[in-house]
Parts: sequence; C-alpha cells; structure tokens
Amino acid sequence: MNDELETIHGIMRGARFATVTTRGAKGELFSRPLAVLDHDFDGHVWFFTQDPSPKTEDVAGDPHVNVAYADGASHVSLAGTATVTRDAALIDRFWNPWAEAWFEGGREDPTVALLEVAADSVEYWHVDKPGVVRAFEVAKALVTGSAPDVGESHTVTL
Repeated sequence: MNDELETIHGIMRGARFATVTTRGAKGELFSRPLAVLDHDFDGHVWFFTQDPSPKTEDVAGDPHVNVAYADGASHVSLAGTATVTRDAALIDRFWNPWAEAWFEGGREDPTVALLEVAADSVEYWHVDKPGVVRAFEVAKALVTGSAPDVGESHTVTL
C-alpha cells in the first residue's frame, strides 16, 4: 500500500463512525452516521444497513454517495458509487456484536444487508502536529500573510 493510502486507511480506522451522504428522489442530500467496519482499505468500504430503508431507496435512485470520516483533526472524504448487497460471505465476514444490536432478528434478520461503496476519489486532510504547534503555525500565518503549515491535504483518484 502506498503512503497516501496508508494515511487514508489510518484516518478511517481511527474513526468509529462515518457519515454517508446520499441523494433523495427530489435531489435533496441526506447524511447519516454509520458504524465503521474494520478492514484494509482497498478502494471499497462497507457498512451494515437495513434493506429496505430510506438509505437504500436513495442509493437505488442515485448510487453516487460521499463518505466522510474524522479522526481527531484528520479527515477523509470519499466520493464513490454505492450498491446494496446481501452477500452472505461478506455479511459473515463483517458481522460483529455492534451489528447484532441494530437488527432485531440478529444475523438472521431478513433486512440485514451491506452498503458497499466503491471509491472513485478520496480527499484527505492529515494533521500530524500537536495543538500547540498548530496554534503557533496559525499565529505565524496571520503575521506573515502566508498559509499555516498544520498538515497535508491531498486528493487521490482511484
């Protein structure tokens, strides 16, 4: 895995929840928190979801989504295409006690599904400096008129 993907994966792994934004039938945007599932980032991310649900209806109408992660001061914004799957092997791979709590019938609940997002691009902001250093950089930027050096921001096309 290259350095950028390692940075992205580290931020994603540090987040407990991600915000998934879908587009509704009238073009409105809906953002919903979903629990992050632990796996190595390979351009795809998965979330447990109920199907049917308003989220899966949105994806059926327009599969383009955004997924945002935050780990402290670092952030990842992933743009991609979502699909809903009931692949039993994938569900078994990701099943955990947190998922159990969200489905009344547990693993056998007929609404258990995964929302899979295939990333097209990922933008990330990685802040790797302590808060005191970030404050100094901002103060220095105000005095010098330059941009503060508090971390890095990159866009990765997948």
